[in-house]
Amino acid sequence: MTTLIPSSGGDGYASLLAELKDRIRTARLKAAVAVNRELILLYWSIGREILARQVAEGWGTRVIDRLATDLRRDFPEMTGLSPRNLKYMRAFAEAFPDEQIVQQLVAQLPWGHNVKLIEALKSSEERLWYARQAVEHGWSRNVLVHQIESGLYQRQGKALTNFARTLPAPQSDLAQELIKDPYSFDFLALGPAMSERELAQGLLEHLRSLILELGKGFAFVGSQHHLEVGGQDYYLDLLFYHLRLRCFVVVELKIEDFRPEFAGKMNFYLSAVDAQLRHESDAPSIGIILCKGKNEVIVEYALRDSTKPMGVAEYRLSAALPEPLQTELPTEAEFAREFPLMALVKLRIEVEREIRLLMADQTESERPLALGPMLTELQRLGLAPQSADRFRNALQTMNRAAHGLDVESADASEATEIATAFLAELRAIRDRRSS
Repeated sequence: MTTLIPSSGGDGYASLLAELKDRIRTARLKAAVAVNRELILLYWSIGREILARQVAEGWGTRVIDRLATDLRRDFPEMTGLSPRNLKYMRAFAEAFPDEQIVQQLVAQLPWGHNVKLIEALKSSEERLWYARQAVEHGWSRNVLVHQIESGLYQRQGKALTNFARTLPAPQSDLAQELIKDPYSFDFLALGPAMSERELAQGLLEHLRSLILELGKGFAFVGSQHHLEVGGQDYYLDLLFYHLRLRCFVVVELKIEDFRPEFAGKMNFYLSAVDAQLRHESDAPSIGIILCKGKNEVIVEYALRDSTKPMGVAEYRLSAALPEPLQTELPTEAEFAREFPLMALVKLRIEVEREIRLLMADQTESERPLALGPMLTELQRLGLAPQSADRFRNALQTMNRAAHGLDVESADASEATEIATAFLAELRAIRDRRSS
């Protein structure tokens, strides 16, 4: 009897391999998280016990030195039992007295993160806010320190917007929370005579730093993104797609103080993006106007009657990025590995737009909403490139990227190559049909 060996390129084997890899990664992550959680809970319980005994027995701080000596004698293989660290444990328990918060939040952070929260912040509200942000965004310790020193807590959600009036409640709250004021572009070293083009180019050259400042969920679509309206050409400074808000975000850069006409131009851009790029299932596009300065009364009047959701914030520049963060930011290669979804999401949007253009003869009710069914319909109409089936396999990777799931660098590279070729074929078909 012959035993068949599945082809490594077969759909069944590939899906099995991908599923097993996901399970292994998940199990390894869970194990690391579990070990860290138990260590943090141990440190908290030690700190709480020291606190309670000092209060009950009237002991001074010298008891901590004695405890450190005795504990290290009995547990010589265990690090972290120095007098300094025991004092941090005591401060940790004092800073986070609620055991439920410790278990559900701060136990997810490494010990070094918690030490920084204790050292750098006095307000319990701020500590909890930075802890939640560090967990949600996966900040390293150096990034956490930078965000604290840059006053992110004070800047977050402070931009002047009309979101409460132009967006539904859940989205308006999230959008308001995401936009800061001011934005800190301290990774740029630009002189006072810079132009808007130089500012935009500088941000693109430091794209990974820009993404760090914007926050989690911003997928870069393009700079100087071209739109044609009424036979005239227009260019958006920066265009993003936000994965949590599920909408396009247009960013316009101004090297001067805010003027009312900026809001009118942004309103026009958002109308064009909604008409040409927005998918039926997307939320309304959002505009962010970044200015050198602003008069709050003028901004309020300019946004008061606008029908499109937009916000106005300032930006600030400094000579250089702080040294600790320079070493912490990823290299270009690391950035490509950590954020493969950006290129893939952009490609997915462009492919979907080309397919919609090819199916422009169909009515809205006849046209499927999701990309997979749209591809099937395109094949039924005889308009799909020969590589459609190959692209369909790559679409699984692109969908994972669009939903913020982990994507292997090899899988991302392969999907990017396939999607780029497929997009070129779609455009060639459209050009032939229009000629």
